[in-house]
Amino acid sequence: MERDVLRERIEALLGAGDPRGPEGAVVDEVIAALDEGRLRVAEPDGAGGWRTHAWVKHAILLYFRRHDAEPSGDGGLQFYDKIPVKRNYAALGVRCVPPGVARYGSYLARGVILMPGFVNIGAYVGEGTMIDTWATVGSCAQIGRDVHLSGGVGIGGVLEPPQAQPVIVEDGAFIGSRCVVVEGVRICSEAVLGAGVVLTASTPIVDVRGERPQVTRGLVPPRAVVIAGTMPKSFPAGEFGAPCALIIGERGLSTDRKTSLERALREYDVAV
Repeated sequence: MERDVLRERIEALLGAGDPRGPEGAVVDEVIAALDEGRLRVAEPDGAGGWRTHAWVKHAILLYFRRHDAEPSGDGGLQFYDKIPVKRNYAALGVRCVPPGVARYGSYLARGVILMPGFVNIGAYVGEGTMIDTWATVGSCAQIGRDVHLSGGVGIGGVLEPPQAQPVIVEDGAFIGSRCVVVEGVRICSEAVLGAGVVLTASTPIVDVRGERPQVTRGLVPPRAVVIAGTMPKSFPAGEFGAPCALIIGERGLSTDRKTSLERALREYDVAV
């Protein structure tokens, strides 16, 4: 597979082609490559950041135009959709617990456990990651190795605009129950989010470990321990507490990630 050739063919199709015609076959090639992990919507750029491939997102959007909805499913689980669901879990080395669903065009690496949750097209899930009960991984989200998405976690999809960065959760991160991470927020490696943290692109992330609070947005640094909080905000009707996320500590540097996670949770009394 020549990535540059695929990109050129997708861009040509966007310009004047018909995704339902013979030239639209390139769309199916791209989605097959996503499904097999040979291609990703976003990937590390080698300089500590991430690079998003807008043309791959365009291919996903074209896939919806190329195909009609069709019935599928077995037994009590019936679907009617333009995208089939994955079926080759044994070959992938992935455990899928009913009624967990991963759409075709998402990638699940060996050792992933998918409880009754959902993984959307374009998403990438690294080796050994746990997607717990009723957790969702939105379209194009990038989830690293050995991540734990606890029960009810919502990882948002970012399909449009195509150039927008998807949600990124890096290796070894722990996302506590009922957390919501959307709008291209990046959770760096081995960070811990306590239960109920909500992060959007505009949510203040307040580091309270020093003498003065430091406010950032859109990125949780490596090994940070984060809980849900509020900060005062003035409105015409008065001053109220607006949601924020508080960085209250740092996960240890132990090579045993599980041990360091348990230590962080005990030390900072974080609910998960």
